[in-house]
Amino acid sequence: MIYLYRIYQWCIAAPIMLVYSIITALITIVGCMFNQDYWGYFPAKWWARVWCWIHLVRVKVIGRELIDHETSYVFVANHQGAYDIFSIYGFLGHNFKWMMRKGITNIPIIGTACRMAGHILVDTHTAQGLRNTMAAAKKKLHGGMSIVVFPEGRRTDTGKMGQFKNGAFKLALEFGLPVVPITIDGSYKVMPRSTFNVTPGTITLTFHKPIQHTGGNDIAQVSHACRTIIQQDLPEDMRDEPEDMRDEPEDKDKPGPDTGNENPR
Repeated sequence: MIYLYRIYQWCIAAPIMLVYSIITALITIVGCMFNQDYWGYFPAKWWARVWCWIHLVRVKVIGRELIDHETSYVFVANHQGAYDIFSIYGFLGHNFKWMMRKGITNIPIIGTACRMAGHILVDTHTAQGLRNTMAAAKKKLHGGMSIVVFPEGRRTDTGKMGQFKNGAFKLALEFGLPVVPITIDGSYKVMPRSTFNVTPGTITLTFHKPIQHTGGNDIAQVSHACRTIIQQDLPEDMRDEPEDMRDEPEDKDKPGPDTGNENPR
């Protein structure tokens, strides 16, 4: 049966999604000339849903009722695999911008679509670049517009969660935004980092209660708290051992966020 699915994936689903991806990017580019908030989100939302459906991947959502659509949040999630992107894009149910590396704009068509959609491009090479990143984020994060960050910075190689970088939590403190931990479970089994082959299955997105990040909270403590909450809803074999739960040292002199997010497309 898996051999039949591979033929379906590469000979039927892949060509369809290649064309659909280009069409979605072009619609996003043109639409964002008129309304960035709408056209920068909804075409990609349906693109991501179709990507899951056509590959026979089901996404189950738990706890979305905890989120207020009129509130801006910093969503932080573990990063199991590429299908984290499709599940978040398609099923988050809340308008948002990705925080992504600036190098994504070098990808033809897709990079242009990301820039036109208003996703926050992170430049960590210079202090001025980081200040520009913060200024861009500040302009966008209001009226319910949120951001999504994978604090691990990259997909896991083993299925277990990596350490969290603190950039997303710095940004939440800077702008006074609540942080929403999201547990993603199942994406690693659907498509781990080591392959482009998809295995049909179910991905579960679990929303947790927002954490209000106040000046009295230590950034590392909030980061650790979010990581602990996210890990509680993962299977035992996807969790780290307790000794691996140590926070990374924080460079207090480094301005602004260092999110390490990968290309979300």
